[in-house]
Amino acid sequence: MFSLDDYDYHLPEGRIAQRPAQRRDEARMLVLDRRDGSLAHRRFRDLPAYLRPGDVLVVNDTRVVCGRLIGRKPTGGRVELLILDYADLLRRRAAGGGLTARCLVKAAKPTRAGTRLDFPEGLQAEVLAADNGMLTVRFEGGGDFDALVERIGHVPLPPYIQRPEGENGADRQAYQTVYATHKGAVAAPTAGLHFTEALLAELRRLGVEIVAVTLHVGYGTFLPVRVDDIRQHRMHAERFCIPPETARSVNAARQAGRRVIAVGTTCVRTLEFNTDAAGRLAAGEGDCDLFIYPGYRFKAVDAMITNFHLPRSTLLMLVSAFAGREAILEAYRAAIAGGYRFYSYGDGMLIL
Repeated sequence: MFSLDDYDYHLPEGRIAQRPAQRRDEARMLVLDRRDGSLAHRRFRDLPAYLRPGDVLVVNDTRVVCGRLIGRKPTGGRVELLILDYADLLRRRAAGGGLTARCLVKAAKPTRAGTRLDFPEGLQAEVLAADNGMLTVRFEGGGDFDALVERIGHVPLPPYIQRPEGENGADRQAYQTVYATHKGAVAAPTAGLHFTEALLAELRRLGVEIVAVTLHVGYGTFLPVRVDDIRQHRMHAERFCIPPETARSVNAARQAGRRVIAVGTTCVRTLEFNTDAAGRLAAGEGDCDLFIYPGYRFKAVDAMITNFHLPRSTLLMLVSAFAGREAILEAYRAAIAGGYRFYSYGDGMLIL
């Protein structure tokens, strides 16, 4: 249960979704009932059949930043930056600080401190520090930085989604949830990509209360687990915010015996991180580094909506903690046999 090999499975390459479903809620949905391990094959638009009045549905309203910037070194060599701490950058700027950011860098040759980088529309960056593929840079020029990044930046798609250079215009909308609000994520909370405005309205008419938390998904979501004993793994911290109204709704539901349903592993981690031993969720903000793996006792979440995750990943370990490792792996085998599409743009799961 604690060996990294316990969370491996084989996925045919053709099952990795390269494009989203034509209509978000037309994606398939595998329903796993934890009580008896049964599986049902549905469409995401069928979600209302599984929810009931009084349920509280918690979504993550983070917004992915087009923070992948492509520019040039003084030599003319191509350089690519991915801004990792955009929400912090905006807070520092609001407090009167400069436009300093931590970035991943991709270039043919090492990028050293002191190098000046040029980007479209007059944006420049000075490299303040360089360490093993990570840069600290100070951006300068270009006017309204936030608007400029939205214009010249590219969507930071996961590495397993392949696009010809410059061909990700449609992803600007497709790789955001319909309720994305607060900028700061380098990856979408992908379980939420299946919702449409019409589906959310139908759930509200049913009597489902929909509330939000914010967790800015970081690059750590793509980093592999590098230890054989998963208990030795350490999560990268990600910034979160839980509004008071969300905490009130979740606490009232739990006190009344109503269900709390988390949309995505990011919501699960946020809710569980800020819930005390008595099961009470606190409002507030901070940095979440909670690693959930089998043996964890859930305090806040009764059901969850998620996608199909990479083998040997912390996300697969989280859903295994929630539903049981064998039940999850059996569900994945059924999904593979049934032709489901996997990963960020793939199909979804409802775990009851």
